[in-house]
Amino acid sequence: MFFFLAIAIGATAYAQTGFPFANEIQAFKHQDSISFPAKNGILFIGSSSIRLWDDLEKRFPNAPIVKRGVGGSELWQLVDYYTPYILFPYHPRKIFIYDGENDIAGGKSGQFVFDEFQKLFEMINKQLPDATVYYMSIKMSPSRARYFKEVAVANDLIKNYLANKPNCVFIDLNTILLKTNTSMPDSSLFRTDYLHLNSKGYDRWQQILEPYVN
Repeated sequence: MFFFLAIAIGATAYAQTGFPFANEIQAFKHQDSISFPAKNGILFIGSSSIRLWDDLEKRFPNAPIVKRGVGGSELWQLVDYYTPYILFPYHPRKIFIYDGENDIAGGKSGQFVFDEFQKLFEMINKQLPDATVYYMSIKMSPSRARYFKEVAVANDLIKNYLANKPNCVFIDLNTILLKTNTSMPDSSLFRTDYLHLNSKGYDRWQQILEPYVN
């Protein structure tokens, strides 16, 4: 399948409808062909909140970070398309996942996101039974306030699902982005699109993630 993907990569419509964001997956595979990540690394995978974290590796200089964020992607696409290309081949010992926000913004429910995460978790558990999975909670982006209810549903379902399972952690990276003593996100931690985090927002994430990464 990937060879067909590479041949068809020039067609934008194909990249978005036949194999979502095929150009980004192809870029990752080209990067791998030049320098393939060592096994037992720490994989960060998901949507644009990972892709746009430009200094992720610098923030954790002693960790073998492999960053594979696909901008605009949805969790179901990770399940249906990407795992053979940018997850399983690396044999990571830790997998940090940020995905599901775009699914909800696209009209899917929190229950749908949970169902897709459950599929992904079972796939990882089968293929990489020794890996530890960290689910990074879906954030409440100010520009997507109308979806906050479904975001809470997805986060709660996934948190409860992982609560009693070995080798997995639900990480609340949402609360630290809220205004003090409120339940609303602090817009000063976001870029001007009020969707993606700025450096101060990633500072907050780093504080929480550091003990899990290191």
